[in-house]
This record gives sequence, C-alpha cells and structure tokens, in this order.
Amino acid sequence: MNKYYAKDLVLSIIQDVDAEDPRNWDNLGTMICFHRRYSLGDKHDYSCSEDVHLKDYEIVIPLYLYDHSGITMNTSGFSCPWDSGQVGWIVIDADTIRKEYGVKRISKQLRTKVREVLEAEVKIYDDYLTGNVHGYKLEKVSECECCGLQSTKEIDSCWGFYGDIKDSGMLDSLPDEIKEAVTFEF
Repeated sequence: MNKYYAKDLVLSIIQDVDAEDPRNWDNLGTMICFHRRYSLGDKHDYSCSEDVHLKDYEIVIPLYLYDHSGITMNTSGFSCPWDSGQVGWIVIDADTIRKEYGVKRISKQLRTKVREVLEAEVKIYDDYLTGNVHGYKLEKVSECECCGLQSTKEIDSCWGFYGDIKDSGMLDSLPDEIKEAVTFEF
C-alpha cells in the first residue's frame, strides 16, 4: 500500500484483491485456452486444442503463459522454455468484425485496429492474472480542537484500475490537490 499526503487529505493506493475477471466483460475477442491446472480465458466447448479450427477465424493471435511463482500471459512468448509455452489463442471471426464495426469489407487498416484491440484485451487479462489491479481510498484528516488528536474519515474510494497506476485512469479521478502530490511520485 502506498500513501500520499496533501494538506488535510490522505490517499491510500491499494492492490484490488477482489478485481473482476476482465473476461467477464463484453470483449471483442474470444480467448480459447487449455491448461491442466488453470482455467484461463473464456469458457468454450472444445475438449482439446486439436478441436479448434483456426481457419474459421479472421484473426488468430497465439497466447503464451509463463508459470513460475505466479502466472503471466502475453502474445509474444517468453524466453524460458521450461516454465512457459503456448496455452491457446485469442480469436475473432469475420462476421463479428463486420457486425461490430459496421462494414462489409475488412480492410487492412481495420485488421490492424482489431488486432490492437485483441492485444489490449490480453494485456488487461495479464494485469488481472498478475494482480496489477488497484484501487484507492481517500480520507480527510481532522484534528480535535480540544486534545489535538487526529482522526480520518473516508470521503471517496474507487476500485478496478487495471494496469500501471499512472496509465490506468486512477489519477484522473482524484481531486487536484492530491493528484499533484501523487503525480510527483511517478
């Protein structure tokens, strides 16, 4: 937990241990994963990776998992051959792309854009897997006029910021006086 102070405010940035699995959101792609110990990605009806007909999809991006004192996922692979390997794919079919983007023809530029969206979904999922999800609690400090004891009262909190704190949007939701103290630290 990190604490930041500004005037009579205290901001606590805390890891969000109850973060929602982003694969429960309305995602563009479908993550088809197979692992003997972990339930990863989206629910699917395939019994094994050989059952997946990749030619049925317009865009197919491989998913790799590194499993060593925690798990992390990406689309480019890891350098350790013992603790990492491909676990599946994130895919999207042509009909879904046409429907979501309101087009009849899928251009090269649209394919690039959709690929970027799918890679961003994998990044957010990796943030979830690695615990890189945070929240904050903002408290107002007041001092008793009689005895001088300080007390705090929570005035705001928000959770579910995926990714690096400075890029997650968390700072945008803070009051200016505490935002200046926090951004100085990053």
